Amino acid sequence: MKTPIDYELAQKVIDQFKITDFGKATIREVVAIAGQIEKETGTPFIHMEMGMPGLPPAEIGVKAEIEALKKGIAGVYPIIDGLPALKHEASRFIKAFIDVDIPAECCIPVTGSMQGTYASFLTCGQCDPKRDTILFIDPGFPVQKQQLVVLGYKYESFDVYNYRGNKLKEKLEEYLSKGNISAIIYSNPNNPAWFCLNEQELEIIGSLSKKYDVIILEDLAYFAMDFRKDMGRPFEPPFQSTVAKYTDNYALLISGSKAFSYAGQRIGVVAFSPHLYNREYPGLTKRYGGGTFGRVFVHRVLYALSSGTSHSAQYALAAIMKAASDGEYDFLSVVKEYGRRAERLKKIFLKYGFEIVYDKDLDENIADGFYFTISYPGMTGGELMKELIFYGVSAISLETTGSTQQGLRACTSFIKEFQYDLLDERMRIFKENHPI
Repeated sequence: MKTPIDYELAQKVIDQFKITDFGKATIREVVAIAGQIEKETGTPFIHMEMGMPGLPPAEIGVKAEIEALKKGIAGVYPIIDGLPALKHEASRFIKAFIDVDIPAECCIPVTGSMQGTYASFLTCGQCDPKRDTILFIDPGFPVQKQQLVVLGYKYESFDVYNYRGNKLKEKLEEYLSKGNISAIIYSNPNNPAWFCLNEQELEIIGSLSKKYDVIILEDLAYFAMDFRKDMGRPFEPPFQSTVAKYTDNYALLISGSKAFSYAGQRIGVVAFSPHLYNREYPGLTKRYGGGTFGRVFVHRVLYALSSGTSHSAQYALAAIMKAASDGEYDFLSVVKEYGRRAERLKKIFLKYGFEIVYDKDLDENIADGFYFTISYPGMTGGELMKELIFYGVSAISLETTGSTQQGLRACTSFIKEFQYDLLDERMRIFKENHPI
């Protein structure tokens, strides 16, 4: 069987990594395997495994950061709870694009949403010793579970694939009724499936958070990137959907990485509801001698983790958010490129017998965006993941995301214009070698 990548050489590289179950291979392992094969064969891969931005960073942020550095702020510790200008602009940005009122005091800069979720997990898990478990509405970002492994915290998860709409309520109550869940986390739009929880589902989550006194961590890493709606006009509907409309027990995690292509500077914001920020918990009082959730998050947890967030990057994000809220920077028009790429890539895969795994938001076709999911008849996710290596295509198995479906997560961020024809040719050969 002839493949675009030398089969024996590729297999030799794969064997060196001693991965017993390819379906459980991490993103970094797949990147390393593909990179080693590229190096040894000279044949470029079509990289769809890493969710890294593939667009230039927001120029407004770059200029603001350079100006701040020229003024010498690199030599000054940042204020632990954040640059006042960024806190103000984050509050304003949230009002402009989510239509929720969150005071500047409750908007806390973090070293990327990764640190935001880690610090949130840590704090949530200390509020009440009886609530020692985080619940994931999966599929989700694999590293967030790794964070809990590092923390030594327990977690539960379920694949929401069969529990959309009204079914979500019963499934959530199955877990929440046990009384051990401190927080629920999900991403919206979803990484990796790119579905978007609708207003009915967010209302269910919000009402249950109040009923069971559970904190909601809403990961907005792909902020407003449901391109079926035009959410790019500040202070005008439609807005980014949010659980904040239905509960006062939440934290919103807003990343600078994807929407603003500012991943390298590790900058984001965690925005707490005033209710949660100012709430006291017996577990936190016992551990720290007092303090509200928000103040423990800032003055105990963040202080211990990093003593603040990159000073210059805060100036960058403040400028970006200000320009967006002023209507001077249409950030969504830039990142819509990911949707255009997804549409073209899906057509190629569908043409050669692949299927889209998470293809619907209830009765509506799923959006085209940063990620999409594919499967191939007769193959598990692990089998497909490994087999595509021999065709110069790298992606990750849905198994690592908490999904119970068989298939792969494919990312659009690294795709170059010349690679569409290359992918078409490689998938043509794939189908010839794997007739359905």
